[in-house]
Amino acid sequence: MAHPYARELGDFLRARRGRLHPGDVGLEPGGRRKVTGLRREEVALLAGLSTDYYQRMEQGREVRPSDGVLDALADALVLDDEERQHLFTLAHAVRRPVLARVERGLEQVPENTRRLLRVLDTPAVVLGRHLDLLAWNPMAEALLGSPAGHPSHRLNMLLLMFDDTPTGERSCPDWERQALDYIGMMRTAVAADPTHPRATAVVGELSIRSAEFRRLWARHDVGTSVSGTKTFPVPGVGDIVLDWDTYPLPGTPGPVMLVWTAEPGSVDADRLHLLASLHATRSTPADRRCSNGTPDAPR
Repeated sequence: MAHPYARELGDFLRARRGRLHPGDVGLEPGGRRKVTGLRREEVALLAGLSTDYYQRMEQGREVRPSDGVLDALADALVLDDEERQHLFTLAHAVRRPVLARVERGLEQVPENTRRLLRVLDTPAVVLGRHLDLLAWNPMAEALLGSPAGHPSHRLNMLLLMFDDTPTGERSCPDWERQALDYIGMMRTAVAADPTHPRATAVVGELSIRSAEFRRLWARHDVGTSVSGTKTFPVPGVGDIVLDWDTYPLPGTPGPVMLVWTAEPGSVDADRLHLLASLHATRSTPADRRCSNGTPDAPR
């Protein structure tokens, strides 16, 4: 059986090769090309490898490249720092034997983290390494809607983002960019443990039922943390523009806290305070048309 990391490494190399063109790396395009991106022999030439050796790497055969070979490949494929680290993580894992049984405990949210969530006056949630929604605070519920109506195994950011609505019909701005942020985090989790049953379940389901997900997943983008800006259109309040950042929890790598904040004294901060006041006066959060991968996913 092929090493799971060798398959993931081969897929990553193939995706990175497919995004480059000869002119990007100083090569002449030549005649009519039958492939998108660089040819295997072109990557091998740029990295100083034999075409056969590089081809076996892409095919997921158990080739164990040295760090020097990895550096050469990273340069040939014009990888950024995060992609280079991802390449090394996968290749180093290929060198280790596959364990017959891996013990995987349930992800837990420490009580002190739950206390921190409760006292924060800004929306915040805790995400597991496979983007499961593990905990949230009242402000997150006010902004995103209540997760209470979803079974626990469905409370996953990717599962909630990708429903049956085509991307073109979504009303949220920058939906694809935000989806790629989450996909990058999932890719990093898969690189750490490609046979984890939760990753297999989430990616497998979405690969079957969502053409959008298949297209974006095939890009093999990676990301260890996420930050950015997001606009939330909230009925009765208006658009709220918030910055969002992720913070790893202390201890074993895995869950992270995702926090949305507004510039103090800004219109967005005022609207966030208004939302909190409205939420405190009603028992059922208002519907959200544009939550992008949060408990009230786009309908």
